[in-house]
Order: sequence, then structure tokens, then C-alpha cells
Amino acid sequence: MSENLPDKRIASFLAEHHVVTLTVFDGEGIWSWHAFYVYLPEENVMVITSESKTRHIQMLVSAGTGLVSGGVSLETESVGLIRGVQFNGVMEQVQERFLNNYRLSYLKRFPYAILKGGDLWTIRITEIKFTDNRLGFGKKLHWSR
Repeated sequence: MSENLPDKRIASFLAEHHVVTLTVFDGEGIWSWHAFYVYLPEENVMVITSESKTRHIQMLVSAGTGLVSGGVSLETESVGLIRGVQFNGVMEQVQERFLNNYRLSYLKRFPYAILKGGDLWTIRITEIKFTDNRLGFGKKLHWSR
């Protein structure tokens, strides 16, 4: 793929984890939520599920931009092991023609999700800041599309 992709250390971190915290702003207020995700490094995309009745999806639709901000972090009390990603991206409901590909990726990671309803959404990441104290205290890697 010719697209500029994030550093392999960032992609590896995102692939290791599975819970993201996301935030949306609709011009009137902000709201954050957590979601299970699967990261597809070849596209630099997260795939999540959510339902249209949720506050965050209603706000996302109302805003009309799809813009979200989020974070994934390693829970540790050891300062030397702190790692985490903060990012911006564009969240969109998966179009019918791509549904099976993304669904398969999501169900491989979370097979029990087949029992739960909800729509599939992608988050196309546009900017990342990765902190990895294993590389040196406060070491940050930056990437943008």
C-alpha cells in the first residue's frame, strides 16, 4: 500500500490492545465512551461496533463530520513501562460493500460479538501521538496522514 502508515511500534501497540476510549463533539457538547476494537494495520483503521440509539452515535451523526478523538493505554504503575496512544480520526458506519471484510476481522477477535447487535464502524486514524517510556522517559513518536 502506498499510503504513509504509522511506525511499526505504534501499529504493534494498537494490535496488542482491544479497548479504546473515544470522544465526540457535536457543537453543543462532548461525550466519551469505551469500545472493543480490532486494529487493521494495513489500513490504519480501527473497527468497532455501536448502536444508533447510543448518545455518542447520535452526537456523531448530529455533528456531521465524523471526527473523533481517542486513546488506548497500557495500565501499569511502573513509570518506565508507560505506553499509550492518543489519536484523532474520522468515524464512519461501514458501507454494505465492505461489511463482510470488516465483520470477519471483528468476529475473529471477538467471536462472542456475533450474539450482540449493533452496526460496524471504522475509525480512519488521521493523527497519532505514541508515548513509550521504554524508549526513554517521555519519548513520543508522532504520525499524521
